Amino acid sequence: MTDSEFLALLKKEMVPAMGCTEPAAAALAGAKAKELLKDNPIEKTVVRASRNMIKNAMGVGLPNCEQKGILMAVALGIVKGSTDKELSILSRLTEKEIEKAKTIKAELILEENVPQLYVSVELSGAGHSAKATISGEHNRFSFCSVDGEVLVDLPLETEETKNCEDSEHTAKMQKERSSLLDVRIKDIKAFADRVNIEELSFIKDAISTNRKIAEHALKNPYGLKVGMTMADGQSVKTVKTLKEAFNLAASYAAAGSDARMSGLSMPVIINSGSGNQGLTVTLPLYVLSKFLKKDEETLLRATCISELIGLALTARKNRLSALCGAFTAAIGTSCAYVYLLGGSVSQMEGAVNNMVGNLTGIICDGAKTTCALKIFSCLQAAATSAELAMHNTAPGKESGIVGDDGSKSIDYLSRVSSEGMENVDSTVLSIMMEKC
Repeated sequence: MTDSEFLALLKKEMVPAMGCTEPAAAALAGAKAKELLKDNPIEKTVVRASRNMIKNAMGVGLPNCEQKGILMAVALGIVKGSTDKELSILSRLTEKEIEKAKTIKAELILEENVPQLYVSVELSGAGHSAKATISGEHNRFSFCSVDGEVLVDLPLETEETKNCEDSEHTAKMQKERSSLLDVRIKDIKAFADRVNIEELSFIKDAISTNRKIAEHALKNPYGLKVGMTMADGQSVKTVKTLKEAFNLAASYAAAGSDARMSGLSMPVIINSGSGNQGLTVTLPLYVLSKFLKKDEETLLRATCISELIGLALTARKNRLSALCGAFTAAIGTSCAYVYLLGGSVSQMEGAVNNMVGNLTGIICDGAKTTCALKIFSCLQAAATSAELAMHNTAPGKESGIVGDDGSKSIDYLSRVSSEGMENVDSTVLSIMMEKC
């Protein structure tokens, strides 16, 4: 990838979202359908969604209200009726809007043979109808229609359509994904080292945004209080050892997740469509850089590395998959830890091998309060992996799915995610549905 392509990718992916991104996408689809239906009455609402969308919206708190679930997210989007704020659509809700959303009765249909990121909302009434479908990316409308007239019709990004060139947008997405598949850790580090630091000012803004929600949650109880409990009152000014710094780094990211999984209405800058991944690849580096007394430029370059490695890993699996995103994001963080500690590309590759040899297989069982636990655990592993790598300690290809180097390990990890964990999602959702 060229430098301009790296920057364009980062700017496209690092956008704000309010609350969990799957409910936000569902709300956005609902808002778009209402936008298309205009002022016509709604007599019937049908929501079709993939297993992963239903799973990730089931147990997570929605911003500014005490409601949960994909149907409520869609209903709130319908009430808002405007797509201007995109994934921050639920940033402001009134009691009147919440009560109105509760009156919207919708049918939920589990849609098979669609991308893992898929939600479609159909509204009808008084002889009129509208449909809006989001798939492939959290804010990508792949289909829109009004009264049977098709306004947008793009591929859904299923395996069958990946080579389709029906649209300029799809072709661009496929080129971007293909380029990321070819990117190696050495390429990412080389870019981070040479890019004009002024070009990374938006990363500074991302760290600042994510810090606000984390630091708020370190002082106020949310969810399981993982971040607050594990930080145990420490701050970036009080840590005295590397181990304490790593612990606080993990606590920062976990605290942010505690808050957003509980529905706190503060924005997060995402990575790979995920707020939790966005927290994981930014906040720990801020904490460690403060402890190491690194300047802002070094922090921004390190965060650039973690962001891009996180995106490169996502390109090798589905955005919503059975493999926990906190784990793949923490691989990027571990590499960036090595960077901040003065390590080499070879040691970054070692950190990847340590992570793949350690936590591969950690499953995603939806967005909910325990995401903070997984983030904390993955970041503790990231610290261990980085420390071992700095001592030139890492497993090789003799160890299970670990490869000769980090890049090969990532390839094997991709196979485990796409081939080996194929049936995990259906099993997990089946268990979750049994408890409803």
